[in-house]
Amino acid sequence: MPDTQPCPECRSTITYPTGTSQMCAECGHEWNPAEVAAEAAGPVVKDANGNILKDGDDVVMVKDLAVKGAPKALKAGTKVRGIKLVEGDHNIDCRIDGFGAMALKSEFVKKA
Repeated sequence: MPDTQPCPECRSTITYPTGTSQMCAECGHEWNPAEVAAEAAGPVVKDANGNILKDGDDVVMVKDLAVKGAPKALKAGTKVRGIKLVEGDHNIDCRIDGFGAMALKSEFVKKA
C-alpha cells in the first residue's frame, strides 16, 4: 500500500486512508498527512522582501539597528553569514563580525 503512512502517535504501520485523512487500526488515531508534514517542516520564515529563509543562508541588514549595550548601531548593508532559524519573536540566531552572537528579526534582513 503505497498511500499509507505510519501512525504519528504509535508509529504502527497498520494504517488506512479514510478520504482525506489516515486512520490507525491499532490505536484509533486519525490525522491529516498534509498537516503532519507541515508541522514536521517547521516554521516558515520570510525576509523583508518575502523570500523564504532557511538555515545556513546569508542575509544583509536592510535597516540600521541600535544594539543595546553597544557603542554603535548595526548599519544597513551589514552582511550576516550562516544564519540559524529559531522559534520566537527574534527568529534568526547569527554571529556578526565585530558584534558577536545576535538574535535578529527576519523583517529587518533580506536574503543575500
